[in-house]
Parts: sequence; structure tokens; C-alpha cells
Amino acid sequence: MNRRDLLSSALALGGASLLPGAASAKAKPAGKFVEGTFPDGFIWGAATAAYQVEGAYREDGKGESIWDRFVLAPGKILNGDTGNVACDSYHRYAEDVALLKAMNLKSYRFSTAWTRIQADGTGPANPKGIDYYSRLTDALLEAGIRPLPTLYHWDLPQDLEDRGGWPNRDTAKRFADYADIMARALGDRIRDWSLFNESKAFTQIGYWQGAWAPGRKDPQAFFKATHTVNLAHGMGFKAMKAVNPKLQIGSVFDVSPQIASTDSDADKAAAVFMDKLSNLWFVQSVLTGAYPQGVLPADRQNEILGVLPGDDVLMRADLDFIGINYYSRTRVWDAQKPSGVPGLLLPDTEWAFGDHDKTDFGWDIYPQGFYDILKRMQAVTGNRPIEITENGAAYNIGPDAGGAIHDTKRIAYYKGHLDALSLAIHDGVPVRGYHAWSLMDNFEWAAGYSQRFGLTYVDFANGQKRTIKDSGHWYGQVAKTNRTA
Repeated sequence: MNRRDLLSSALALGGASLLPGAASAKAKPAGKFVEGTFPDGFIWGAATAAYQVEGAYREDGKGESIWDRFVLAPGKILNGDTGNVACDSYHRYAEDVALLKAMNLKSYRFSTAWTRIQADGTGPANPKGIDYYSRLTDALLEAGIRPLPTLYHWDLPQDLEDRGGWPNRDTAKRFADYADIMARALGDRIRDWSLFNESKAFTQIGYWQGAWAPGRKDPQAFFKATHTVNLAHGMGFKAMKAVNPKLQIGSVFDVSPQIASTDSDADKAAAVFMDKLSNLWFVQSVLTGAYPQGVLPADRQNEILGVLPGDDVLMRADLDFIGINYYSRTRVWDAQKPSGVPGLLLPDTEWAFGDHDKTDFGWDIYPQGFYDILKRMQAVTGNRPIEITENGAAYNIGPDAGGAIHDTKRIAYYKGHLDALSLAIHDGVPVRGYHAWSLMDNFEWAAGYSQRFGLTYVDFANGQKRTIKDSGHWYGQVAKTNRTA
């Protein structure tokens, strides 16, 4: 299953009311628009995630995560690949920092592995795990690069999964403890933090579809997991602010403009439904403490989610910034499919359609959707700063005879999306930074090492040698000049 083959959102179809703060979104700036130009002080960066790059899966007291376990199941990962070694960034982080610096980048979005900090998800911090992220932080700061860690990028401690995983609301308390540890350990040097990466993706594909860790296929467990994750947002946010109220804490949401398949009322209504379930289910709930109406049967919603009195306050978090991941658009149509939850029927969706160019992963290339979804999310999140925390494409071209990687299609992908982003900023969307996915080729979940998203080529078969691709050199010039051309 494709990484993005999941429930997605509809674009501005009138199905969602604006959240507090939306009316104060920034107005369109004055002046002539020049395509592909960015404001002074714009933050350029690149992104990775712990399980996808670190390796060292049994070193220095690290515990077993659900992905360490899941990759061992026959047939789950292409070619039987694992993240046991990945890019070996646990040992080669200094090389990775040097790559960022060579590309003139000023921000590194990475994730911390919960199992390096608490092997089983509970108890005191593992000093060796803290030391690794402390050394990485210091190396970034010395290079003039902002650390932007994400606390959870899908690698739940296996022991917590054995106790019920994300459908068990106690996991939210465990996450808050972990957040407290990280704020105390690194909050003196790191100001900006993200709580979660793509809550929609890991809950749906992990607990409903079963294609990712932990591999469960239970729609009711999925809905309970979404509520626990929302509780964990609020509880983790409050825990970190209690340590240091000056910390700037956000979270990352994967979003996609979804287009009704036809002009029929049924398809339009289906798109509105998907907007609520996919775009708003996490961000609206976290910002307001209330779920979008019209997804679950109203008389059974609390029962399905496992909501208890006071949860509206517990899960609310006035996030300081919003992380947005965008890759492509989605089409939706009314299908009335049984969901496995009594009283809930679902639309149908597809992520690649029409005669648009595709990436090597088969995803539609649709820069207009980047602009569209940013305007849509601005209506939801208001004047909170936005950071693009992921955007990129898989192209699997390798080195030529001279060792160079001429990935011209990736350059075209980035230019199209960055030009769309520059227009969105001109039109008032408060985006302050952009992180390319990814800094380097890495373990791409169920696709193993078959899909290469990196600005840097990693030779996994020959000593992990890193080579900046043509796209990385091009992106470095964008970061240096603040323009795409």
C-alpha cells in the first residue's frame, strides 16, 4: 500500500466552520507578485524521521518499537527490508549535519525515538538516548542550523502496544511523561518542537487498514486511537509548557485537497464528509476540544471514541504553530461503504487519477493542490504560523558513470511546488518555513528502500556513502538566494 493511500480531505466545500483566530489571518501583502520569491527570513530546511534513518536499533539501551517488530513479519515490507541499519545516522549524524550545511539549510526537522528515551515507554530517561539527541542538537547549533524535533513519528514502544497501544487512553499519559522528559533534557537549547507527525496516517493505516505497524485491522480501534492521540496532544503540550512556557510547540498534519468526482450533490457531500474526517479530525479537535460534527453518529460518538467527561479540556492545545505535509490531491465520490462501525458509511477515494504526470511512486504531481490546501488550512488555523514540514517526490534515478545523480524531474517537482507556495504566501497564508522530504534516501516504510525521496543519494550497498544529487545542489541555491530561479 502506498504511504499516502489513505482517507483524505475535501477542499473548501463548506463543510467546516472556521476555528477561533481564523478571522484574524494575515491580509494579502501589498506589492507586485514575483513568482518563486520568498520573504526575508524565510526558513529553509530538510526533514527525516528516526526509524527511517537512524539504524542502531538495539544499541545503547534502545527498546523495541512497533516498527522493529512489524518489519519482521513476512510479506509486510517490500524485499523484506528493515530499518535496523537504515542510513546509520545514529553513528553518522555529523555527516548529515554537514549535508545540511552544504545545502545552505537553516532548519533540520528530525524525530526522536521514544524507545531510545524510555525503552518500554515508561520510567526514567535512558541517559545514552538523551546523550545522542544532545550531541545531535549541539552539532546543529554549532553549524547554525535550528533543531526542529518531532516527538512521535510512528515508532511506539512495543511494550505500550502490548498494553493496548493508541486505542488505550493510558498511552496519552505515557506520551505526556515522555514529552516532559524531552522538554527538561533539551528545552534549554531547542525552542521549537512538534508533538506528532501525521496522526491520520499512523492511526488509520496502522489500526484500521493494517498495512503499517502495528498491523491491526479494527476500525473501532482506529477511532479510539484517534481520541487517545488527541488527548496526547493536549496533555503533551501542557506538560512541555509546564517545564518552560517559552517553548514553541506545534504538531504536523498531513492534508490533501480532495476533489468531488462529479458535480452531484452526493459526491459533494461525500467530499465535505472527508474534509471533516481527514483534515479536521485532529487539528480542529486539538485547537477547540470538539470533534467535527457529522462524521460519527451523534448519539454514539462518545461511546465509539471512548470520550470521558472533561476530555474536551484535556485534549485542547493552543498550538504555537502548525506543521503541514503535502504531497498530492485526492478524488472522492459517494460510495456508502460499510465501515465496520455501526451507523457509519464511507465514501470512496483515490490518490492517483487522470492524465497528470506521476512520480516514480505513482503519486499525482499537482502543485495547484499545494496552494489550495494551504488556503483551506488557513481558514482552519487562522493566523498561527505554518511550517511546511514535508513536501517532496520519489524519483529512483541512480548515479551516472561519473557518480553524479541528474534528477531533473525532482527539480521540476520542487520548483512547481515552491512557486505555488510563494503565491500562497503572497496571498496571505502565514508560512514561515519549508522542509524538503527528504534530506537523504531512506527506509520508506512498506516500500522498504525501493523509493528514493532524498536530496542526497545514499549508497546502501557500499558503505552508506552520501552524494548530494543535482536537486540538492539546486535546492541549496534556492535556500541561498530565496528564489527558485
